[in-house]
Amino acid sequence: MAKKPVNLVGQVAAITGAARGIGKATAESFAREGMKVAIGDLDAELAAQTAAEIGPNAAAFALDVTRRDSFEAFVAAAEERCGPIDVFVNNAGIMPLGRFVDEDDATASRMVDVNLHGVILGMKIVLPRMMDRDRGHLLNIASQAGKYGAPGGATYSATKHAVIGLTEAVRGELHIDGSAVELSYVMPFVVDTELGAGTGEAFGLRHLQPAEVADAIVHAVRHRVVDVWIPRSSHRTQRLNQLLPRRLSERIARAMKADRVLMGADHKARAAYELRAAHSEPGLEPAREPRRLAS
Repeated sequence: MAKKPVNLVGQVAAITGAARGIGKATAESFAREGMKVAIGDLDAELAAQTAAEIGPNAAAFALDVTRRDSFEAFVAAAEERCGPIDVFVNNAGIMPLGRFVDEDDATASRMVDVNLHGVILGMKIVLPRMMDRDRGHLLNIASQAGKYGAPGGATYSATKHAVIGLTEAVRGELHIDGSAVELSYVMPFVVDTELGAGTGEAFGLRHLQPAEVADAIVHAVRHRVVDVWIPRSSHRTQRLNQLLPRRLSERIARAMKADRVLMGADHKARAAYELRAAHSEPGLEPAREPRRLAS
């Protein structure tokens, strides 16, 4: 017998990196469902602005996902203000692009710190609270790049691949423990946000809007979906690729220009984002060309 959809009215959600992009759209969608939303972001000023736009059921908090003390303070403050967290979304992430052999070590380290260690920290801090209550749903934002490996975004793909494996493994542990806590990972195609600026397109796949990803997240929470593909049609494509010989599936991907989505990115269009992501600090002035982290 199918499970009844979860009623979200009155529940509490907390989202990392929620001042803009997918995180902001998800906060807006949760609020429309009647949920209270805690918005965590490195840019505390923009987070406060986002919360004000959403309304009285949203609250903003400063958050650096790479620091345990900051993460613990965010979760504690969110629960004190809004109540026990029912839904937690590990959304914060960065995506500097370029050829792997040209990537400096500091840029790679920062990506791993934010995209992977930040997710690990969030899970370690939030899951025990949910497990004690034997309820809750934690979602990790991954990417289809984590399934396929995207040229031009090798380290980014590696972090998202790790997030998928991490989620599956911890979900298995929860099942063995008999826990009712739900875990999901979300795999969108390129989204029309600052992070996705200047990226290319693949034949038959358009860039997504943040609201589309947010709607899929809400659906996943309502219906307890584990692996969330956006658009859903991309899951059928992935299944077909698994059945085809590697040479043929790679030939199809090249024909669709799927291998050029990140590799052919317009770095001038990404200059402002790349600078902010590299420093992982808010309020930086755009540069003419992308800069890299200082060693």
